[in-house]
Amino acid sequence: MKIDVLLQPSAIAAFAQSESIGAVCVVFDVLRATSTMLAGLECGVSEFFPVATVEAALSMRAQRPSALLGGERGGERIEGFDLGNSPFEYQDKSGRSIITTTTNGTVALRACSGASSVLVGAVVNLTALAGAVEAMQPERLVVVCAGTGEGLALEDVWAAGALISYFKEATWSDAAQTAVAVRGAWSDAGAALRQSENGRSLLKNGRLADVEWCASMDRLQTVGCMEAGVVRKWSREKLNS
Repeated sequence: MKIDVLLQPSAIAAFAQSESIGAVCVVFDVLRATSTMLAGLECGVSEFFPVATVEAALSMRAQRPSALLGGERGGERIEGFDLGNSPFEYQDKSGRSIITTTTNGTVALRACSGASSVLVGAVVNLTALAGAVEAMQPERLVVVCAGTGEGLALEDVWAAGALISYFKEATWSDAAQTAVAVRGAWSDAGAALRQSENGRSLLKNGRLADVEWCASMDRLQTVGCMEAGVVRKWSREKLNS
């Protein structure tokens, strides 16, 4: 298996245009979009519809009036939306469908729509995520770091390095080796998340609980998988179907 990492949004945009076909992608937006999706799926949310823009979310809601609207801009709930981007907001939404848009995470997911499989990852499900990748046995794995605005996000790169470290026999690109080195610089996920730009911003805004939840290694066994633009729980049974 060959492993590469897209470290920031500019790399994601280029990948979407020319390189995604045939790859298995894992998308990280640790603080907080992918962590929040996993929290919802673990607690029974039926499906997430990630979209890139507020306008797309509103348009889809018009077609799916029973769905909830969730997401953020600038870290805050979008005006008129039902939910923001905290994992705690999604733990009592069993059976619901949620249309979601965030500054970076949902954009990254949509950019990978041409890949053969797209998995939703975070610190909270790393071991389960590694197990899903191993079960898929891809020839090429692309780990996608959603980033912050147009820049790199430390917490996403840390998580990418932690995932890659499960596959020591794989061939790592320079970007993959960089992610592994970043993971080695912070042996504890909590320390990395608290020192990251997003983590510091959340702490400043009184969201310590969100940061601590998102830093909790392997608290979930759920892996999300995006197929045809919809994120649902992944299961090994799908490999044999």
